[in-house]
Amino acid sequence: MKKKINIILLIIVILFITIFIGVKIYKNYQIKHAKVIIELKEPLETEFLSKVKVSDFITNINGKIVDDYEIDTKTIGAKKIKFTYINDDNIKLNKEYTLTIKDTTAPVVWLGGSYSVNKGSTINLLEKIMCGDNYDANPTCEIIGDYDMNTAATYPLIFKATDQSGNVTEKKFNLYVNDPKPSTGSSKPSTPSPKTEFSDVIANYKNENTEIGLDISEFQGVVDFNKLKEAGVEFVILRAGSTKGIKGEYFVDSKFHENIKKANEANMPVGIYFYSYANSKEKAIKDAKWLLKEIKGYKVDLPIAFDWENWSFYNEFNLSFFGLTDMANSFLDIFKKAGYEGMLYSSKTYLEEIWLDTPYPVWLAHYTKQTSYKGNYSYWQLCSNGHVAGINGDVDIDIRYK
Repeated sequence: MKKKINIILLIIVILFITIFIGVKIYKNYQIKHAKVIIELKEPLETEFLSKVKVSDFITNINGKIVDDYEIDTKTIGAKKIKFTYINDDNIKLNKEYTLTIKDTTAPVVWLGGSYSVNKGSTINLLEKIMCGDNYDANPTCEIIGDYDMNTAATYPLIFKATDQSGNVTEKKFNLYVNDPKPSTGSSKPSTPSPKTEFSDVIANYKNENTEIGLDISEFQGVVDFNKLKEAGVEFVILRAGSTKGIKGEYFVDSKFHENIKKANEANMPVGIYFYSYANSKEKAIKDAKWLLKEIKGYKVDLPIAFDWENWSFYNEFNLSFFGLTDMANSFLDIFKKAGYEGMLYSSKTYLEEIWLDTPYPVWLAHYTKQTSYKGNYSYWQLCSNGHVAGINGDVDIDIRYK
């Protein structure tokens, strides 16, 4: 009896295997003889960091793509794009095409029409004049023309930058090598610098869609938050700390803990900014983790801002603009994971010329009455000479857009 059962089980197993193999053979036959109509867009190429999907390069297909995913365009060169689609006969097919990702954006040379030095200067122009690229971390930079730092004269020169894709930027400029001016030993009496009254900013910019606030650090000294509230201050963004230079140790802003405690006690919404000297993604993440510990236990209602302004050292860092932006995003990602909001702080010109698109809001610095910045921004730092009751001295005034 047991022997008969084993024979029956063996027959059933063989039957299932036979059916499985038969189905597989049939499916392979279907796939091999399936009707395939896929017409591709020519040329098959796209720009570095472009937002494109699989279907953007297919002009005609006899069916439907299963997953029309966004293509990763963060690396230039040939890239195989694999996809699955179901044809009109309901047969699932795996296909691919090769897409070329190109960089056609020329490097940026941060230089006007002239550059001045004193006779005898030992500065290296290639180190001092900022030169960067969206993709290439080390574009080739050169100065075309002759000049002598030890001879006072005007030298017409060309600064040339070439990235690895062959994109070129050339800027003509005059190098002025000047004789040092002798000191007269006298100076003109200084005139008081103009102030921007906080009350005037409220009158000009406060509406149902805005809030008016300040960003504060140890440079504002002792702050009276109750007087700030009475003056109409609706939020503050506090400097938490920084590092002592590029490779220096971390330090907490000497007024940070005092300021955030007082702001929390006054029920004033608080944001945070960190002045970073990071020169790599790893260093930016380290900055974020340090800051995360410093703000623990406090109420932080508004975004954590990444403030990076080390443009005079940029040539030393071997960072593309993509690498710089990725560094900022990596810093802000740490706070997003921890449940905070994040934002990128920078001035109008650098936002327009250097920083690439980021998923985080922007805190725009542009000291003017009416900004001409065309990008999106959630906060606007409109002046650094603000005057308000509760602070002795100047302070930055900001607008928050709801």
